[in-house]
Amino acid sequence: MPTTALDPPDDLPPHGGDLADAERRFGPPPAEGWLDLSTGLNPHPYPVPPLPAECWARLPGRDDALRGAAARYYGLAGRAECVVCAAGSQPVLQALPHVLPPGPVAVVGPTYGELSAVWRHAGCPVEIVPSPGDAERTGAAIVVLANPNNPDGREHAPERLVDLARRLHRRGEGGYLIVDEAFADIRPELSAAAHIASGLPGLLVLRSFGKFFGLAGLRLGFALAAPPLAASLRRALGPWPVGGPALRIGEAALLDDRWIAAARGMLAADRSALDAVLAGAGLRPIGGCDLFRLVRTPHALALHAHLGRHGILVRIFADRPDLVRIGLPGSGERLDRLAKALATFGA
Repeated sequence: MPTTALDPPDDLPPHGGDLADAERRFGPPPAEGWLDLSTGLNPHPYPVPPLPAECWARLPGRDDALRGAAARYYGLAGRAECVVCAAGSQPVLQALPHVLPPGPVAVVGPTYGELSAVWRHAGCPVEIVPSPGDAERTGAAIVVLANPNNPDGREHAPERLVDLARRLHRRGEGGYLIVDEAFADIRPELSAAAHIASGLPGLLVLRSFGKFFGLAGLRLGFALAAPPLAASLRRALGPWPVGGPALRIGEAALLDDRWIAAARGMLAADRSALDAVLAGAGLRPIGGCDLFRLVRTPHALALHAHLGRHGILVRIFADRPDLVRIGLPGSGERLDRLAKALATFGA
């Protein structure tokens, strides 16, 4: 192992998945290409069904069918009016500061950087706090958190989140709890989304499609909220927020109960296999979920560079240089490739 810690690079990309940046840092990957473990995606993507040519040739149609499928999947069956479709959750995040009343925002962190960045860019004061209770004590009308959290996998009981949303809303019409549930597909019991169907006005839930279904390039996500806020978000996003192929693929995937159940089981097995490989390299996860693992080591930056030179990209953090997040490689050759690269670290 390296004997000294390194200083983090001052030009790290803000998100995972930047293979162009990886090639700039580490050179071209080996013949088998990059093994990208920096993004927390299902390594077994949903099998895309054949699409009619009109999906590509025509403007997208209405999103009613997709919203209905999403409502069913997220526990809001029959309440499609509570669903907003978007090209990933990012457009919704960027629209929120312009749809909700301006004011101070409390973000429970450390967490996914965009949860605070969009508010700062809109000119809102943002305070990062360690817990939902601390967020409430700031007096901010808007509280933002992730459940499970990224990158440490920390979980919050949905009942407590619902109570917090009620208290925030009682402060005034601008009081909201915004919950990013990008990784909740693997733990559906953590989701607070179903409470929106009962008329809870102070809660907004963000859901990402691409992570669990392994189709990040499709760019599909959802916001779940009481009908007035959902309608405001749809107006802010404008016409055609989701492409025609995404309408078809998203509906098929969200209704495929058999694939969804099998994927959860496969991801749990893959996570156990990854933990065994990490343990064999002397690395013990301190957090994460069934889509990524978080490891603390004083050699995180050296490990990132070593794996990069082997064509394997993992995630490090400029503000936490002792942490490395590693997505699931899956099984077989990809897992073996990671194990072999780890075995030579420090050799």
